[in-house]
Amino acid sequence: MSWEHDLFALLDDLEGQAAAAWEADREAELADRARTEYGSVTLASRLMASRGRGVSLDLPHLGRLEGRLARVGEEWCLLSGTGQDWIVPLRAVTGVRGASERSVPEVAWSPIDRLGLRAALRRLADAEARCLLHLADGTRHEAYVLRVGVDFLEGRATSGEVFLVPYAGLVAVQSRDD
Repeated sequence: MSWEHDLFALLDDLEGQAAAAWEADREAELADRARTEYGSVTLASRLMASRGRGVSLDLPHLGRLEGRLARVGEEWCLLSGTGQDWIVPLRAVTGVRGASERSVPEVAWSPIDRLGLRAALRRLADAEARCLLHLADGTRHEAYVLRVGVDFLEGRATSGEVFLVPYAGLVAVQSRDD
């Protein structure tokens, strides 16, 4: 009977080793899948999961802006700060703090959430709202957004001068009280 006991013990040990090897292989595969899946997560999808939260955005020439993340679109976000709102193109953001650990994939966004930066800027133009345009070179213009093109906006300075700003040169649009 002793040899049967030894044989079964050996088989149990081999089965345990096989199960441990399978589990280790499975964990490595799951970790690899998770890394691959995370490779498709966008900044916008992380920010979408952070709507309503207090976050801070780091921007060139402006430093850190803090506020509640009110809206997120494909290429922009709206940060509601103390007494002012900021429309921020995501390509200008150099850092985010306070974002959710989760993400909301673009396929789960509503059609309104899919609106781009142009839609947000058109809303400013329609409202004839005075704002402060912060540009990539560090300058700023107190102006009204008049019209919105495919890759630029047309603004009118408070002095009356009309100028164009390519979206690539736009860091943020800050609301101004009239």
